[in-house]
This record gives sequence, C-alpha cells and structure tokens, in this order.
Amino acid sequence: MLASMLGADNVHTDPSELRESSVDRFKKYTAVHDIYDGPLPMAVVYATSTADISRVLAYANEHRIAVVPRTGHTSTEGGLEIVTPRSIVLDGSRMDRILVVNERDMTATVQCGVRLEALEEQLRGVGLTTGHSPQSKPLAQYGGLVATRSIGQFSTLYGGIEDMVVGLEAVLPDGHVARIKNVPRRAAGPDIRHIVIGNEGALCFVTEVTVKVFRYYPDNNRYFGFLVDDFAAGVDALHDLITAGYRPSVCRLYSPQDAQQHFAHFAGPEDNVIVLVAEGPKPLADATAQAIEELFEGVPHRRVDNALIERWFADLNWGVDKIEAEKEQMLANSHLGYTTEVSVSWSHVAELYHAVMSRIRSEFPRAADLTMLGGHSSHSYQNGTNLYFVYDYDIHCAPRDEINEYHIPLNAIIVEEALRLGGSMVHHHGVGKYRTPWIRQEHGSAYPLLAGLKHHFDPNGIMNPGSIFPRANGE
Repeated sequence: MLASMLGADNVHTDPSELRESSVDRFKKYTAVHDIYDGPLPMAVVYATSTADISRVLAYANEHRIAVVPRTGHTSTEGGLEIVTPRSIVLDGSRMDRILVVNERDMTATVQCGVRLEALEEQLRGVGLTTGHSPQSKPLAQYGGLVATRSIGQFSTLYGGIEDMVVGLEAVLPDGHVARIKNVPRRAAGPDIRHIVIGNEGALCFVTEVTVKVFRYYPDNNRYFGFLVDDFAAGVDALHDLITAGYRPSVCRLYSPQDAQQHFAHFAGPEDNVIVLVAEGPKPLADATAQAIEELFEGVPHRRVDNALIERWFADLNWGVDKIEAEKEQMLANSHLGYTTEVSVSWSHVAELYHAVMSRIRSEFPRAADLTMLGGHSSHSYQNGTNLYFVYDYDIHCAPRDEINEYHIPLNAIIVEEALRLGGSMVHHHGVGKYRTPWIRQEHGSAYPLLAGLKHHFDPNGIMNPGSIFPRANGE
C-alpha cells in the first residue's frame, strides 16, 4: 500500500537499512558491532512533500501502525529507536528546498529536510546568519532541530531554536495539516508553536519552518580565554557577566578534566577554562568585549592567547568524517565518550557539579573504567545555566551490555541530581526514550497538561511510541 501511495522508490525494505534505522544514539556501541537486538521497522518511507506525510500518517493512524518521524538522524537520546514491531520510519530528508529568504522581514522559510549548514551558507552570501550553530550543524536538518528543541553554540546571544521559530507547518497523526502563521508576536491565547517545538515526533511531524535571521558581522568577533583555579569561581564570573545584561554569543566554562580534551596545549591539568566570544555590530561587540575585560580585572586568572580560542572554534563541529572516525576508534579500542546535559538555577550550579562528580566516583560500579569525568557550562541565562557532563570509559563487558552497564547508570545519577536540586533533567538533547522514565518527576503536578496533549492529538498512540510519553505497558 505504501509503495502505491508514494512510489516504490520511496519505500525501502533493504535489511541493512532497516537495521541501521532501528537504532539511535548516533555512535551506538552495539550498532558499531553489528548488533541489533530491538525490533526492526517494516519499512523506511521517504516523503517528498507535505501531502506525502499527510497520506502516510492518515494510513498509519487508521491501521494502528507506529511511526517514527525523522530527518537528519543525528539524535542522541534514543528518540529514533524502534521499540514497537511493525513500525514505519517516516523520513523527511528529501524535503530539502529553501523556499523563501525574505531580507526585508528577516525570515527564512525551509522544508524539514533542509540542512542547517545549507541555509547558513546561502544566508551568509547575502550578509545574514541563522545564529544557530549546534555541533551537528553540518548534518542536522530543520525538522529535527525544531522537533528536539535544539540549541546552538551561540545561544547566549541568539537564543535556542524556540526563540528563532516564528512560523511552521506540521502534520497531525490523522493527516491534518496545521499551519502556524509567521507574525512578530501575538497574544491570541497560548503560544501554539510550543505544542510542536520539542514534540520529538510524539505528537506530529514538522514539515516546514520559518525562522528569524540576523545580520552577520564576522569581522567584529572578539575571542577570549581565561584560566581560573576553581570551577565555582568560573560559575560566578559567568553569572556576573550575564546578570549584568551582557550577551556574549559564546559563554563557556570547562572543568579541568573536560578542558584537557580541548585545551591541553595551553591549559594545565588543574585549570578551569573560560571561553567567551563577543559578537554583533561593532559598537555592541566592543561594549561586550570591554565588559569582559573589566570583569576579569577582578577575577584571579591567567590569560589565554585569543588566537588559540579562535582556532579551536574553527574545528569544533562534527560531520560524517568525525562520526566514522569515532566508530573506528570504538571498534579498535573498546572505548566510548558520551554526555548528559541538564540545566539548573545559578544558586545550585556548583553544588550540582560537585554532587554529580562525587556520586559517580563513589557509587558508579564501574568507576574504575572511567578515563575521563568532567563537565562544562555552555548556555547561560539570566536565571541560570546548563551543565554538560562528559564521561569517557573503557568498556569491559559484552558490546550489547554497554548501554546498561555504563551509559544508563551514569545518565541516571546526573538526572537524579539535577531533579533533586530543582533543575531540568534535559537542556537540549531531548527526552528521547532514554530519559522518559523521569518525565513525570520532571513535570510534577503539571504533567497532566503534557499527557493531555498526547491523549488529544495522538489517541491511538502511533507517534514515536516511548519518546517523551511512557508507553501504556510501562516500558
């Protein structure tokens, strides 16, 4: 039926593609070892239009067939994994047209399969930028960026994807096409964009997006690096800069362990590293740079050559080549590096950092296998920041047991500590399926509001089962 609906060329059932489409966590250790224990999808269906998406969803809804929506396939939290037999992977990556760039209204409208980097390259040709730069920029596509509530490296100035999206189109499980118009702001009831932004394919399929764009001033960028002795002192410095009203595009603090992965050529093993970038029109960039200089006059530090920071940023993002290199390293060395990111108010940042470090070192059964445990803050706000915990480990178990022996217990400690201190269990990678067990605790008494969306928009439960919303059987 699907082949007659979309054409045989758009319905793939090759066993190798089905295996690869059954997993997430883009560097999944079991998949690297050619182990696929979960259910395989029946087919990977490639849509070329919103009408295709509508027809497939309406058919799946009528026949109670689970659908996993995807575009760029760069998720990390299990959101794209298949957990229900007889599922369909519905792929929008072939919907890849940049529809409109409106230089007067400062917006760009794209289909869901447009790569962020492709739009960015076109915009820079006319002196504009999206302001959005996640590490997955070379690969990420707009449907997934919106569906996972993405954020980029320059978020302290430009905001997250939720601050950039001004309009969109999405298809509901019954095939209904909903368009949210592009306006500067409105007060016509709740902001319904946020039913779609961050839904992770559990409520609808994002097919088209309109985002704000910004003037691009690369010649005005000013880079800063500082070494400080104490992580808490670094947190205080970020707090003072942000709460004073300044918005550097990049505002980062690395613990000594994490810093050694990036900055060992200039940072010692006990150094915490602060990285800042002032950006924008020259008067704004100069004012931000001056504020940074003045702030650090009162903070004990050692200065880093600005050119070293600029060169580091030039090679920060990863593409297919880096992913494949990591997979080769996994096979060669039985070693993996991973992350868990959370957010918390300023008053609990240092406490959360030290609590996680302490619990992992004392409670994690395989702590002796850790080759690195650290963290960094990379997205700051008036009322708090995120913490990005990073852990590398040598794997001393069967490949299929790695996620249960290492990632899940490490992830659990970090999530539990963030929730204990009133923070959020996830800052930007999405809930996926790996953090769904804590979703009720995350939302507390507000959880019925979230659950009501699923009940109303997807009463048959076909949309990405197990992501965000616990499955009916409790799995």
